[in-house]
Amino acid sequence: MNPRLAAARALAAVLSGKASLNSSLPAQLDKVEERDRGLTQDLAFGTARWQPRLDLLAAQLLQKPFKAADSDVQALLLVGLYQLFYTRIPAHAAIGETVGCADKLKKPWAKALLNAVLRRAQREGEALLAGLERDPVARTAHPRWLQKSLKAFWPDHWEAICAANNAHPPMILRVNRHHHSRDSYLALLAEVGIEASASHYSRDGIVLVEACDVRKLPGFAEGWVSVQDEAAQLAADLLDLAPGQRVLDACCAPGGKTCHLLEVEAGLDAVVAIDLEAKRLARVRENLDRLGLNAELIACDARDTASWWDGKPFQRILLDAPCSATGVIRRHPDIKLTRQADDIPALATLQGELLDKLWPTLEVGGMLLYATCSSLPTENTEVIAAFLARTPGARELDLATEAGLRQPHGRQLLVEEGGHDGFYYAKLIKIAASRG
Repeated sequence: MNPRLAAARALAAVLSGKASLNSSLPAQLDKVEERDRGLTQDLAFGTARWQPRLDLLAAQLLQKPFKAADSDVQALLLVGLYQLFYTRIPAHAAIGETVGCADKLKKPWAKALLNAVLRRAQREGEALLAGLERDPVARTAHPRWLQKSLKAFWPDHWEAICAANNAHPPMILRVNRHHHSRDSYLALLAEVGIEASASHYSRDGIVLVEACDVRKLPGFAEGWVSVQDEAAQLAADLLDLAPGQRVLDACCAPGGKTCHLLEVEAGLDAVVAIDLEAKRLARVRENLDRLGLNAELIACDARDTASWWDGKPFQRILLDAPCSATGVIRRHPDIKLTRQADDIPALATLQGELLDKLWPTLEVGGMLLYATCSSLPTENTEVIAAFLARTPGARELDLATEAGLRQPHGRQLLVEEGGHDGFYYAKLIKIAASRG
């Protein structure tokens, strides 16, 4: 399959609200030649990254918008525009190959339309884009609701956040303390010619100068190292783990933090890791097996404690709550297409419910670490404030890190170009049992 067609079909599923790129792209990658998979992935992710800008440009070039049934043609046009303005693919190849894909869509009318619009974009696109720069959606390549939210919450930082969201993310490693210190693994990377440096906040983190195939990393198959953003690596140390503790990792997939807990403290009594979907737990199991670690995995709704909790209290809980993922847009640019403003209050409600339901499973004196990969205070400090107000037995503890910005509750890490993702942490201690 032509990589442009594969990328467009993956994107069409996203545009129509049926999937994310993580779910739609793998099936399309299986249909292209192995040598074209990198190009297919770049076309899909790159088009999603710049879609808010490209969509405004397309509106300038089209006489009327596409019908809902023609999201595949719309996606193909966006892929064509992405090639013209954000890749080194020669214009004649970008246009010719993209237009040629219309035959496979069984929509013969689309061929002439795509050809005309893309050729006009080649002639007039730069001028049209320049004219759109006054629109913050076009300038930042963020949907209007999100651009406005970031500006309102982070007036001194929002433009830097948008720029970092549009940049390619760095590849960051987490060294497994069971095998190597960070310094010794940096030496191993230097021996094989991989340039890297120590991360700023995580004691186990390493930032690569250039991303590489994990198979080139020394000892990857043997579990010496994993790929995990620096912000996510902070969770294990912030939990203040100690031998003999029973730990709950709620909403655990894909398992990076689950594994890190076990790497940091080998003497834990048990780690119970929960996720809503069994298929997501398969990825957790793969990571545990590669690292030679073990945890009890349970597929269920963490709020339904009657279905999974055995009544034994936990000394530590990590609640990596479902969220808008607005702090990791650079890694998942289709978030710009899939998230809507209306999603945020519903997510905040879910986050509050998870806190309420999991709190009784924590022993008195135990600690709960609340985390999200959101950049929106609605899901973060406001959720914690509301929980503390309705939970007399909960108190907030200071976080032992300089990462991020102090908030009314917790700390907010804003995405940094070349550095960590956007993330939020707050730590709570249970000083008394709830009265029931």
